[in-house]
Amino acid sequence: MLRKLLIGTALATSFAFSAHAADVKEVQMLHWWTSGGEAAALNVLKQDLAKEGYAWKDVPVAGGGGDAAMTALKAMVAAGNYPTASQMLGYTVLDYAAAGVMGDLTETAKKEGWDKSVPTALQKFSVYDGKWVAAPVNVHSVNWLWINKAVMDKIGGTEPKTFDDFIALLDKAKAAGVIPLALGGQNWQEATMFDSVVMSTGGPEFYKKAMNDLDDTSLKSDTMKKSFDNLAKLIKYVDPNFSGRDWNLATAMVIKGDALVQVMGDWAKGEFHAAKKTPGTDFLCYRFPGTDGTVIYNSDMFGMFNVPDDRKAAQVALATATLSKSFQSAFNVVKGSVPARTDVPDTDFDACGKKGIADLKKANEGGTLFGSLAQGYGAPPAVANAYKDVISKFVHGQIKSSDEAVTELVKAIDDAK
Repeated sequence: MLRKLLIGTALATSFAFSAHAADVKEVQMLHWWTSGGEAAALNVLKQDLAKEGYAWKDVPVAGGGGDAAMTALKAMVAAGNYPTASQMLGYTVLDYAAAGVMGDLTETAKKEGWDKSVPTALQKFSVYDGKWVAAPVNVHSVNWLWINKAVMDKIGGTEPKTFDDFIALLDKAKAAGVIPLALGGQNWQEATMFDSVVMSTGGPEFYKKAMNDLDDTSLKSDTMKKSFDNLAKLIKYVDPNFSGRDWNLATAMVIKGDALVQVMGDWAKGEFHAAKKTPGTDFLCYRFPGTDGTVIYNSDMFGMFNVPDDRKAAQVALATATLSKSFQSAFNVVKGSVPARTDVPDTDFDACGKKGIADLKKANEGGTLFGSLAQGYGAPPAVANAYKDVISKFVHGQIKSSDEAVTELVKAIDDAK
């Protein structure tokens, strides 16, 4: 009893002290943005906050899929060492909110008009129990092709409109001695590409049922089997050294002209931007064949934790800066994504960015905006991880056939639910 009393007294004293202490002028940010394009984008926010007198304490954890960063975050939260904010994806935000460790940004959200400007699909993951707990930074979409224009011109290629067109284009690159498809052999990259393959193979209604609703009949269907068959076709065009390659190194292969195309989310455009490449002149951006008119999205969010009172002013400053129109434009121009606010003009965006903004608006209004299962917006993390594991085993030959892949996928998702 005495020990409990001492601990309680110490905690009370600690909180009383922090409530009266001077505000801590520091923002501690946990993230996995470590590539050149990502670091340049994040620097926009650092500079905005520096103007307001806030120091930036970077906590970078490398790994494009974010799994390592989330492991680090779990340890920090367990120790009670909350960062000001952490880069997070959809269901992870909701998990921490349900655990009661997130802060409350509702007052700031009301003041800044987030309810009206942030798409409903994003609010599903940034609002919990009526309270804003995260600030959406952007909207990424994963169903893109990134193509080296010089290589495209050399082989006489044109935009592929269907999956068969895409295979024919890859054959042309192969015949010309160029690596057709740049891919990093990491499970999140492979599954991200498979998101697009499923949409292309089955269409929007099938994608929603299988990848968002986790409908058992859809997951077991011949359409899902055909999706795995189509993935197997694509893997034949990847170079033999792809295993373990980081996504930005695969992007660099396209930038340099060592490979024709990469299937990747629009964060890849941040690498082209960092390399001072121009769409239409140096590279081309097309929707994955058969997915035009749909957007498979994910959104980076800054999850805000329930920090002590002396750190809350810095948190509010971070949240306000993140959703400001000026930052939303400047950051997403560099990052390759599009704004998380629908009222940000596309004036400063390049041709690919303007297309991304227009596509998002159309998909949001037309009901063809779907969460990426690979990127944490289709289903909770346990399901997404099971999905990524099965896709990777198929890509690397541990699962031998599409029939086996469908069986393993259904089992893995059922076990993870």
